Amino acid sequence: MIRPILRYGEGPLHRPAADVTSFDDELQRLVDDMVQTMYAAPGVGLAATQIGVPLRLFVVDLSVGRNANDLVVIANPEFVERDGMQLEEEGCLSIPGFNATVIRPARAVVRGLDRSGAEQTIEGTGLLARAFQHEMDHLDGKVFVDRLRGIKKDLILRRIHRLKRSGKW
Repeated sequence: MIRPILRYGEGPLHRPAADVTSFDDELQRLVDDMVQTMYAAPGVGLAATQIGVPLRLFVVDLSVGRNANDLVVIANPEFVERDGMQLEEEGCLSIPGFNATVIRPARAVVRGLDRSGAEQTIEGTGLLARAFQHEMDHLDGKVFVDRLRGIKKDLILRRIHRLKRSGKW
């Protein structure tokens, strides 16, 4: 089932998530819904907090559904290593229509649990490292705009505020 994606300013998107404690049928449905929602958007990653579920869970698929082996599902993720730096433009399904250059690690190793509760460790470089950091930020109640400074951040927030006032957000 495709679920609505929360937009910047909606409370649950800006609060830290709790650990996943049960890997039951309900969680499996949630993972399936998240994957369908991500592909329909379309996007390369989606955190549970983006659909209003306050759990430390995200999905990432750089192939956007073209290669089943590229789908990553991680519950209770934590960084094991992060190094290097990349500066690339980034967007977010919760902030549609806005992009900005964000500093992210060039390499990230994440440890967490797969959808059945088995431990896994995954290394990502380039876009995958960026996606891991982006989704981890969501689980901590942050969005990419929170990593911006100065005029770029101000411009985006002012445009979002105007869209909200006009009922278009």
